[in-house]
Amino acid sequence: MAYPGYGGYGGPMPGMPAQGMPPQGMPMGGPMGGPMPGHMGGPMGGAPPQGGYSPYGGGYPGSFGAQPPAANDPMWGYFTAIAGQDGEIDAEELQRCLTQSGFSGSYTPFSMETCRIMIAMLDSHQRDFTGKMGFNEFKELFTALNGWKQNFMMFDRDHSGTVEPHEMSQAITAMGYRVSPQALNAIIKRYNKGGRIFFDDYVACCVKLRALTDNFRRRDTMQQGSVTFQYDDFILCTMAI
Repeated sequence: MAYPGYGGYGGPMPGMPAQGMPPQGMPMGGPMGGPMPGHMGGPMGGAPPQGGYSPYGGGYPGSFGAQPPAANDPMWGYFTAIAGQDGEIDAEELQRCLTQSGFSGSYTPFSMETCRIMIAMLDSHQRDFTGKMGFNEFKELFTALNGWKQNFMMFDRDHSGTVEPHEMSQAITAMGYRVSPQALNAIIKRYNKGGRIFFDDYVACCVKLRALTDNFRRRDTMQQGSVTFQYDDFILCTMAI
């Protein structure tokens, strides 16, 4: 049984394929960014296990701390070109990567703040709080971003680059989150601009929902939908995202 307040993690909507990361310098095809070479493949989710939790991070093979990838990994060359000498990607490098790749298509580009919380989401899961991400985190992020973009496109039927509040509520529910109407209303108030939600803010919302749910789930060892936070732990979980 899924607990109120818990949810899945932004898998593609039914019938929508996941998108891949384009090779460096190659824009996404079409105004909305159609599939390109380097397809990462596979949905993010699948059926949640008992307790209502979806697998964290999606369907790509591998895990944190894995051995260096094979040279034929289509993402490796792109990652190393962005990461530079330190072999990791920070928020500025991520923003540049997303802009140059044309990932947003006709949607508003990702702000620096959204790029920071994307990395913070993965830092929270890894719990190293470096403010940067390695190769496996980079792949995990793009798996998540592909799913979120497909969900957004499903609800942005007029291709305006925005969704309305009721569509945002439907998108959150479709991703598997089960929150109260009051919580949904608070989310809408937080992320809307002029009564509509832009793609950048939609992704920022998805990142925060995912990271906070993961932090909560990690502490809910009995899977009862209830945890006790120490004050400092609560501040760490919420302020880091």
